[in-house]
Amino acid sequence: MPPSAVSPVMRRTREPTDGPSDESLLAGMAHGDERAGVAFVRRYQGRVFGLALGMVADAALAEDIAQEALLRAWRHAPVYDSRRGAVSTWVLTITRNLTIDALRMRRAVPTDPDDLVNLGLASNEPSPEGAAVSSDAARGLRSALAGLSAEQRRALVLAYFYGMTAAEISEREAIPLGTAKTRIRAGLTKLRETMTSEGSSR
Repeated sequence: MPPSAVSPVMRRTREPTDGPSDESLLAGMAHGDERAGVAFVRRYQGRVFGLALGMVADAALAEDIAQEALLRAWRHAPVYDSRRGAVSTWVLTITRNLTIDALRMRRAVPTDPDDLVNLGLASNEPSPEGAAVSSDAARGLRSALAGLSAEQRRALVLAYFYGMTAAEISEREAIPLGTAKTRIRAGLTKLRETMTSEGSSR
């Protein structure tokens, strides 16, 4: 992958909203089509940077993570399987996993979990177009989280957005390990019930 394909100005680049499908671009990348790769990077660089920035709250680190995520997507384009999920889910999962690794290396959570919920759970759709598409899902998730107790909500955010283990949550929140596990399990159960109920009522 040419270094110029992932630009350090990714956070200022507007994402294209038309052109070939994500699957078509990935197929081109898998066959060594540099133009497809560059188009794919331009389409996703804002989203992956936005997700990383929302989790680490450090622009320089988020940029490094975003570049690595896009490089990995480029390298692994030949093994992408559409039956396992959308391209966007695949790319953002790569980004999230890299970000979690970076957070674990730093052994710090830069953003308070409650702030993350209030800010919209670090949306990975920073553009107006992307935000419009994902707004309903984001509202549904925030609404479901709001129905949890404060302790359950914090435990879930720490576990699933920051990738912390129950033991790490226990240490951070100064609670017994069993309590941390219970909060995660109970919160996840209630969250699923609420979102399933809301989804069936629409």
